[in-house]
Amino acid sequence: MTPRIVTLNEKKLIGKRLIMSFADYKPSELWRSFMLRRKEINNSLSNDLIAMTVYKTNHFLAFNPTNEFEKWATVEVSNFDNLPAEMETFTLTGGLYAVFDYKGLNTDDTIYSYIYREWIPNSNYDLDDRPHFEILGEKYKNGDPNSEEEIWIPIKQKQ
Repeated sequence: MTPRIVTLNEKKLIGKRLIMSFADYKPSELWRSFMLRRKEINNSLSNDLIAMTVYKTNHFLAFNPTNEFEKWATVEVSNFDNLPAEMETFTLTGGLYAVFDYKGLNTDDTIYSYIYREWIPNSNYDLDDRPHFEILGEKYKNGDPNSEEEIWIPIKQKQ
């Protein structure tokens, strides 16, 4: 699987976040909470949902399933006006991303194993210290093997 290499412009996001680890992984709790209030965000730029993960700087260097990270359920917005109660803003910094078009179950982590263990080490890029995210568009269907999403991995040129 060969990704597209894309330079992303800054994005404004509104959503909810939860601290978790892979050992205590609870994205369904986060998404359930977010989706109950999603309609209160009245300045969305599209119907796409953005599942974002903010890892600590050394997360992948000293990987441990108990390492905590922030998981976000968001949408892209035109501005931060009219922020719904219990929601937060996040400015996603632009930069270089490898974009993988993925089709399959969202619970199948073999795509991530491929990205981190095969594609990155054999590419001209290193992982960059910026948020990782998935765009869940109209072809995304939670729990469906025919679901489609875009996986955005922050990269930088190898030195």
